[in-house]
Amino acid sequence: MDMKVIIDTIWVLVTAKLVFFMNLGFASVESGFTRAKNCVNIMSKNFIVFAVSSLGFLVLGWGLMFGDGNSIIGTKGLFFVGGADNSPAIGEAYKGVYSAISWTGVPLWAKFFFQLVFCGTAATIVSGAVAERIKYISFIIFSFVMTMLIYPIVGHWVWGGGWLAKTGMFDFAGSTVVHSVGGWAALAGALMLGPRIGKYVNGQIKAFPGHNLSLATIGTFVLWFGWFGFNPGSTMTAEPNAISHIAVTTNAAAAVAIMSATVTSWLLLGKPDLGMTLNGCLAGLVAITAPCAFVGVGSSLIIGFMAGVLVVMAVMMFDRLHIDDPVGALSVHLVNGVFGTICVGLFAQDKITGTATGDGLFFGGGLTLLKAQLTAVISVGLFVFIVSIAVWSILKSTIGIRVSRYEELRGLDIGEHGNEAYAGFQIFTTD
Repeated sequence: MDMKVIIDTIWVLVTAKLVFFMNLGFASVESGFTRAKNCVNIMSKNFIVFAVSSLGFLVLGWGLMFGDGNSIIGTKGLFFVGGADNSPAIGEAYKGVYSAISWTGVPLWAKFFFQLVFCGTAATIVSGAVAERIKYISFIIFSFVMTMLIYPIVGHWVWGGGWLAKTGMFDFAGSTVVHSVGGWAALAGALMLGPRIGKYVNGQIKAFPGHNLSLATIGTFVLWFGWFGFNPGSTMTAEPNAISHIAVTTNAAAAVAIMSATVTSWLLLGKPDLGMTLNGCLAGLVAITAPCAFVGVGSSLIIGFMAGVLVVMAVMMFDRLHIDDPVGALSVHLVNGVFGTICVGLFAQDKITGTATGDGLFFGGGLTLLKAQLTAVISVGLFVFIVSIAVWSILKSTIGIRVSRYEELRGLDIGEHGNEAYAGFQIFTTD
């Protein structure tokens, strides 16, 4: 076997494992940002969602996303990764997009595993926004629909040679395909569920502090680390210039977003809120995910700075709209997934190669590219939100999606799982 294929395969699998490790980060961030009485439930959802993703994407998701078909969905080799290699967007066809990058030769199962961990990431985003009041079984069923149908169809549009790819739209590592898809589905779920009991009373917003910010901080470090697989790994090849450049733009955006979110929360809230600082890091990472290969380091600093400000403003906006999001998932993944997608049109360099070395210029991508990015934002948003609302509605009218008032006040750990994360230390009330 060719040495380049061996090195590329190792690169793909190692970076995929970094993205898999991000599941621990999501579980830690979400449980740390929520109350102790729901910690087991949060951990269990984040644990089981990757199992659901693995099965859903294997059974049908891959075929819909990468199977030969039309501009909307894959139609051939749909089930259980049928065919020798049913991924038309992988290989020679992609040389026209990322001219310095060729995915040719990486084995099918390596490509499948890499795409699987991205699918799992999109599904786990939903967990945080619906935390502390959703039925466990309803979350599992929705996750299956998400990983078998919703995520793969959008993925086909962008990464599977579908209609958005043909408009000239670019999303290098998933600001739209992963983060905004998860964000739109999460928004639909949060709206269908309604806020937690006592969150908004007589027009007042009551804070429900997370029970373990130490755990949330550890989780954010894990996610930051995992993103160095998420973005550089999306080259699908160990091309030195590309992966080095992407690592730096990714880190730069995260670093400056941490600072801008901290300062913004300090100015608006009077204190440098740690939760805002942590979400600032994640916002910068989400925003740079789509343009990381196409913009210069200077542009990545601008993108990160704006993302840090946006996430703080978005958290406050959703609260004022009485849309209850316990962990800030909508502000991080939806708002900054949309923002990052638009940033490709605003900051991409004139010639997209995947190995950018200089600073991108404002409107460097041109109005045509910006139009393609905006088209993707609107079309993906409408599709995912409408389908998600339909799925949540069916679940609500059949098995229900929200736990009882008694169970919510007592805690989902006992009601849904019969366990406590901190047995013997928890005091709760039901009135």
